[in-house]
Amino acid sequence: MSSRKLTDAHIILQQQFPIAKEKFEKDNKGVEVFITCSYRSPQEQTALYNQPFDKKDNDGDGRIDEADEKVTQAKALQSPHNYLPSFAIDVAFNVNGKLDWSSKYFLLFSKYMITDKIEWGGTWKFKDTPHYEIKGWKK
Repeated sequence: MSSRKLTDAHIILQQQFPIAKEKFEKDNKGVEVFITCSYRSPQEQTALYNQPFDKKDNDGDGRIDEADEKVTQAKALQSPHNYLPSFAIDVAFNVNGKLDWSSKYFLLFSKYMITDKIEWGGTWKFKDTPHYEIKGWKK
């Protein structure tokens, strides 16, 4: 199971996330942002990478192994989540007691989280709106 601990993330993310969370939640009453993934093992990464080819209905729509089940482009050790401390975190939102994955909150939160050292997956060609990572982490 992937870690959701902020302490498993790089110090830059450990410093920025609480600041962004506090400001975001103050400005968006009734909305809580929380971490869904910090560290993810290489084995878990492989399973996610292989998800569209695992002969399972991963998205619950009654169809097996379809293109929209793809959740990552990264193989094991190609993801910033596969290192400890993790060079990335993923987030989600609790809105009045219900999980909310709407793009509205991801876009709003990005304004608090992006810095000169942190980038957001929502700006990429392969959109990853829950994802924040250390710029240049591969170096």
